[in-house]
Amino acid sequence: MVDTGARQSPRPSLEARFLLRQSAFTLDVDLRLPGRGVTALLGQSGSGKTTCLRCLAGLAAPGEGYLSVEDEVWLDTARRIDLPTHRRPLGYVFQEASLFAHLNVRDNLRYGLKRVASAQRRVALDHAVALLGIDHLLDRMPAGLSGGERQRVGMARALLTSPRLLLMDEPLAALDNARKQEILPYLERLHEELDIPIVYVSHAPEEVARLADHLVLLEHGRVLASGPIGQTLARLDLPSAMADDASVVIEGEVASYDREYRLLTVFVAGAGARLRVVHDDLPLGRRMRLVVRARDVSLTLAPPRDSSILNVLPVRVEDMAQTGEPAQIMVRLDAGGTPLLARITRYSRDQLALAPGSRAWAQVKSVSLLA
Repeated sequence: MVDTGARQSPRPSLEARFLLRQSAFTLDVDLRLPGRGVTALLGQSGSGKTTCLRCLAGLAAPGEGYLSVEDEVWLDTARRIDLPTHRRPLGYVFQEASLFAHLNVRDNLRYGLKRVASAQRRVALDHAVALLGIDHLLDRMPAGLSGGERQRVGMARALLTSPRLLLMDEPLAALDNARKQEILPYLERLHEELDIPIVYVSHAPEEVARLADHLVLLEHGRVLASGPIGQTLARLDLPSAMADDASVVIEGEVASYDREYRLLTVFVAGAGARLRVVHDDLPLGRRMRLVVRARDVSLTLAPPRDSSILNVLPVRVEDMAQTGEPAQIMVRLDAGGTPLLARITRYSRDQLALAPGSRAWAQVKSVSLLA
């Protein structure tokens, strides 16, 4: 579960069309992305994620292209407009934080701040330091920082350039799982508190599900799909829905908390349901995000009685598709406008006589809702 705070509807603000031909690869994309929140570029290695990010940054030059951010044109090959990277008001966070080894953290941050005239600064040093939780690191040298700390400093430095667009190229890829879990809450804070669009490259579906609002799926340099994450992850015609870790994202708000059992109840308005998840106490009314894995959803034709499974939602079967495992199928469900996926056996489908339009009950274990 992820605390999302109060989210506003994203406004379309970034238009990008790139045609870039290389010897063994062609990037051909046409995108219209929200002007707030996190857009994730997801795909396998070689799908074009980083190349697309480099075109946004001006580090790669498409033969044909157009890029506008908040109605300001950065690239238009037809009109011979091409702002160089240093003139594009953007921040770029790489897999490895390239900090100046001879400067302490404070001076590394000041370097980012100096790139922007005082009158144009949108992010103050104190604000960036607080967002990334690095105030205790300011006098440290880069050599004495952990990988997660280095990335947090790198993100703060990128913010201090007061970007109108923040680009992140797999910022967690070089970190072990412990360091990833350390840094993810800070990425969520950037998401909640900054009115700066973020384009985030990753090949990790669970990471994307936790952070992103909008999802772009790339394959062989082309866009397979682009849209709100909840709807896009649940599309059975996309490879992401067939993966072992296929999941969907559900938005809700905190309704109550049971201290004795450490169970948080989240109300999902669309589904008209309350889901319980093991979690620490949070303020009532707080907006939350639940990531529900398809393999953790089972189906029954009647409401269960005397069950250890706490979460039960009335659903309608929308569609079914064969997975890569011959004995299993993926079922797309509608829970009052909230999409769900369930991975079940073909045997179960036949025994329950499930078909598009069937009514059923989806069961989700409270311990399987990702916290």
